[in-house]
Amino acid sequence: MSTSSEPPRRRALLKGTLAVGAAAAGALALPPGAARAAAREAAGRAPAVNPLVRHRADPHVHRHTDGRYYFTATVPEYDRIVLRRSRTLRSLATAEESVVWRRHTNGEMAAHIWAPEIHHIDGKWYLYFAAAPSHDVWKIRMWVLENAHSDPFKGSWVEKGRITTAWDTFSLDATTFTHRGARYLAWAQKDPGEDHNSAVFLSRMAGPWTLTGPQVRLTTPEYDWECVGFKVNEGPSFLQRHGRVLMTYSASATDANYCMGLLTAAADSDLLDPASWTKSPRPVFTSNDTTKQYGPGHNSFTVAEDGRTDVLVYHARPYKDIVGDPLNDPNRHTRVQRLGWKADGTPDFGVPVADGPGSVLASAGREAVDRAGPVPLAGP
Repeated sequence: MSTSSEPPRRRALLKGTLAVGAAAAGALALPPGAARAAAREAAGRAPAVNPLVRHRADPHVHRHTDGRYYFTATVPEYDRIVLRRSRTLRSLATAEESVVWRRHTNGEMAAHIWAPEIHHIDGKWYLYFAAAPSHDVWKIRMWVLENAHSDPFKGSWVEKGRITTAWDTFSLDATTFTHRGARYLAWAQKDPGEDHNSAVFLSRMAGPWTLTGPQVRLTTPEYDWECVGFKVNEGPSFLQRHGRVLMTYSASATDANYCMGLLTAAADSDLLDPASWTKSPRPVFTSNDTTKQYGPGHNSFTVAEDGRTDVLVYHARPYKDIVGDPLNDPNRHTRVQRLGWKADGTPDFGVPVADGPGSVLASAGREAVDRAGPVPLAGP
């Protein structure tokens, strides 16, 4: 992993400080509302600071065609779905948060509201998330909300129902993407024929909440690092780069043992053929004692404001020791950092960077191999 030298980092910090100061000075002549907007815009141009959004796990960031970043994540109370948006990644930290949906008080979708993702498909907005009924809080299944308004902060979020899979078993972490003109859904589910908590599956979609054709298992917990505490493969996320389709996923219990694995397929292969995928025998992103970040995982991908730099979005805790069930610990914070690329075109995840100020988008990874600009992200 290559890192920026100290002087450039100081210059970047000074630049950000001067920008905020200039905005504050100019704001003296502006109306209060305009002054606040100018200050937020100037702050957004400064380098991102980790943690980006506190107490938000399983983060998902969608950069829309309007140039804004749309953010959602799991809240520690597991009781609602929230959205934020901003023109810059840094500004997500201070962007106003809106509750767009709350859990039911009883019956279906009343507990464990987990891992929402926001996607824009065929002119409508969709939220994919997991939920359980009030009478059986571990009967977790996948659900979909739809909003036909052009602005997901307006209009109505309509419950479109449950995503039906081959088995009626524990399932969560739905994500969707397109590849060679076809839309796919990937998710984590308990295979009743296997001794594990969850594996990752893939299927084509007939519609935003309907699967069609075979549902194939891409990865199941098999290595020691995937089976610490619980035998888990979950939280898939996809990226298409350099002639490859990459699928990251998270493994093991949600404490310091939580980590990320990687599957890779050729871009021209049949993604529904498990033989098309090569699984890394070692985790690609893990806890780090030097930077004091633990349990990094459940990531998504986006691009920086330049439209070229790939960005890894994930959660981690700033400490290792947890009292009680890790799921009851609220301090999984959303973090971002640059995703680097090796000379052979494979990803270089580096290590989770330390907390604090600095240009975290310049703190990890090597220069991208393809300087002509990125291939569009896997997804809408």
